[in-house]
Amino acid sequence: MTMHVTLRQLGAFLAVVDAGSFSEAAKAMNLSQAALSGLIRELEDRVGVRLLDRNTRSVALSSVGQSFEPMSRRVLATLDEALDSLSDLKELRRGVVRVAAPEPISCTLMPDLIARYRAAQPGIEVRFEDVPIEQVLAALQQGSADVGFGPAGVLEDDRVREHPLWPDPMCVALNPADPLSRQDAVSWKDLRDTPLINYMPNFATHVLSHVPPRHHPRRIQPVHRVNTALSMLSVGAGAVVSPALTERLVHGFGLVFRPLKQPQVSWRAAVFVRERPSVSPAVESFVRFVLGHAKAWAVANRRNAP
Repeated sequence: MTMHVTLRQLGAFLAVVDAGSFSEAAKAMNLSQAALSGLIRELEDRVGVRLLDRNTRSVALSSVGQSFEPMSRRVLATLDEALDSLSDLKELRRGVVRVAAPEPISCTLMPDLIARYRAAQPGIEVRFEDVPIEQVLAALQQGSADVGFGPAGVLEDDRVREHPLWPDPMCVALNPADPLSRQDAVSWKDLRDTPLINYMPNFATHVLSHVPPRHHPRRIQPVHRVNTALSMLSVGAGAVVSPALTERLVHGFGLVFRPLKQPQVSWRAAVFVRERPSVSPAVESFVRFVLGHAKAWAVANRRNAP
């Protein structure tokens, strides 16, 4: 049976117990004594039993009141704990953000971004998965990820909002022994007869569709990972077309990175956010941080572009 007891009534009851008198309890709650007495009367009417024994000189807990008093304190303590937890979440002292990203973003942008965010918001736990783009999109749609990264334009789903980041020019990684590596820039025509090791999904749609067909590479060897492509190139002939953001990764394999022009094609990264009736403050904070960090990343990339 629901009794509709209010928190204000419980607070008045415990104030009287702690003060030992109605008058002192009324002062502590900034109420008139009549108002306090009314709250106690309402509480006893709701529970159907006397909780306080009072006379003209003293007030004490009844036998039922003695059992009810610790339960009342637990109720109010639980509420205080819940409100404190809510405040922690709102003020970003606690929270979880589940993030997923594919290569090459996972091994270029993400380590720096997550480290900087954790330094700025140490109370927020970032749970990161580096998975293929298909799994990023599936995780967002299924609700197992809050935020995802990938190429702009790959997802059409009303439940996921896309924030484009920056246009990143495509460059070409070359073995230092390749004569093309001695040029300041490489054209698509130059690459036509060079074996292309490609790790990028939808390369034909997102990249080659912007290149005249007469300049398309004659031979393309598909692999699944950027590290695999660069490792193969480091011990053999060929080329790897990759966004400018992978420059440090390319140099880590001892390769040369050159601008790819005529035409210049850009690849645009995006951050995807799963829409919910209410996005958590932690997720909102992470997305704001990403968008601000992406601007700085884009400026640095333009400044240091090969």
